[in-house]
Amino acid sequence: MRLFFLLVLLAGLGMGFIYPWSISNFSGREIGTWPVYRQGRFEPVDVRLAPTDAPVRVLVDLTTDANDLFAPVGAVLTITASEGGKTVLAETLRFAGESQIRDKSPQVAQKVARDDAGVIAEVHDGTYRFNVGRGDAEGPQIKAVDLVLRAGSGEVDARFQPIGISLMAVGFIGFVLALRRKRSANPQNPNSQPPPPRWGRGGGIDGK
Repeated sequence: MRLFFLLVLLAGLGMGFIYPWSISNFSGREIGTWPVYRQGRFEPVDVRLAPTDAPVRVLVDLTTDANDLFAPVGAVLTITASEGGKTVLAETLRFAGESQIRDKSPQVAQKVARDDAGVIAEVHDGTYRFNVGRGDAEGPQIKAVDLVLRAGSGEVDARFQPIGISLMAVGFIGFVLALRRKRSANPQNPNSQPPPPRWGRGGGIDGK
């Protein structure tokens, strides 16, 4: 039973966290990467997209000092995308989650945090303008911000994450209960028990 519940726990972990993360970061093909933060200020980026790129996943990489990453309260960055004067994407970015953080390089004490801004499902043949700006959260100190676009990116099924979290809970609880049952089923070592009481002056029952 322990193996069964362990497999349930791992399946829940895959469905709830690994699957959405892999779809967001690796599905489809990369269109390109554009810096949107130069010399202390944000600059808009214009990207030519075609209907064959749909759906386009929008990712943002934030580079900061290694000791400056934390889970802020509020939005670290905001991003909007428009085409022909029409807004097609508007999102706030919080950069929460350990799986999204990586080292920039072994030689530099900086971290890169990635956040998923969402998907542009319907893409027209035209130029899309992306604007990234500061959110309402204090810090972290920004070193660089890059816009990453992926074409043909898969959609994450919204049903998978709650199912995965439920499986993780069932697997964890079942695994713990199975461990307790095994411990209670094992006989105790008789040598670990205290000796029986001895009666009388000489240690015998009748005192002789």
